[in-house]
Amino acid sequence: MEQLLELLEQDCTMGIDQLASAVGKPEEEVRAVIQRYEKERVILGYKAIVDWDRVRKETVTALIEVNVTPQSIDGFDRIAERIYQYDEVESMYLMSGSFDLTVIISGRTLREVAQFVGARLAPIQGVTGTATHFILKKYKEKHLVFRPQEPEEREYIFV
Repeated sequence: MEQLLELLEQDCTMGIDQLASAVGKPEEEVRAVIQRYEKERVILGYKAIVDWDRVRKETVTALIEVNVTPQSIDGFDRIAERIYQYDEVESMYLMSGSFDLTVIISGRTLREVAQFVGARLAPIQGVTGTATHFILKKYKEKHLVFRPQEPEEREYIFV
């Protein structure tokens, strides 16, 4: 029921009746499938995407490129596990290209993020380098636009 997962990913507030109607299955079957997906950790959780700028909560989000020396048996997994255990870490990905891991964190201030990188992340054995990029403005996340574009006002000059 891939379609069910797609619907939940788009809007996890849909009721069982709406989901069942959309996938053409009985409500009991849809409820059972969702429970199975939750138990099997196919569905990891449900989350609202909030535009915190609209409620004036000041936070700083950073994307950190991390270079590591992979462990011989576990590859990148052991180092990744040490890093993603920190509460500050919102998301983490193994990457291809010029760095190994992407770590996304949030903090209240630039200083708080810098302290995390300097005191907790960089000293981890196997971490060989970091580069921190601060997110200045979010335009779109998980297919949702944060601030719809206002119609452009154009000034016309006729000669």
